[in-house]
Amino acid sequence: MSTATSLPLPSRLGLLAALGSGALLGGALYFQYGMGLAPCEMCHWQRWPHMVAIAAGLLALASFAWPRLALVFALIAITALIVTSAIGVFHVGVEYRWWQGPQACSGNIPRGLSTEQLKKYLFGARMVRCDETVWSLWGLSMAAWNALLSAALAFGLTTSLARSSRTYTSRWSRVRT
Repeated sequence: MSTATSLPLPSRLGLLAALGSGALLGGALYFQYGMGLAPCEMCHWQRWPHMVAIAAGLLALASFAWPRLALVFALIAITALIVTSAIGVFHVGVEYRWWQGPQACSGNIPRGLSTEQLKKYLFGARMVRCDETVWSLWGLSMAAWNALLSAALAFGLTTSLARSSRTYTSRWSRVRT
């Protein structure tokens, strides 16, 4: 039996969450530093939950001796994946102009500014816009890929937990009867 299969399920799921989020975050960093695509404000928002998922996943792995604690960390990692997926969906909506994004990155200029205030606003404005897609694959932007892949990973991890809890519950009910 390998070391990975000898770990309790929450620790294994934590490891998968950490690896999956690490791959997605690594991809984002590759696009930023390797390909020179500067991230917008909402791209940064999507990175924070990945960092939480990585940390919580690694803590779940390190808590292998305490499966209940590992389960708590695995659930935190899954929640972080759901959060980054939701931010990605919101970002996609901003890119397609289904709704307005945050003022800091959508390129909307506030109304009623004096000339001096407008000049100050424009010179202090960030140049990377959240409502423009800078890269896409098969018609899906990086935000869309993040949303889809993070949601798929969260779904897979949750399904594994649900399946194992049903197995555990059915074993427990047979022992009690």
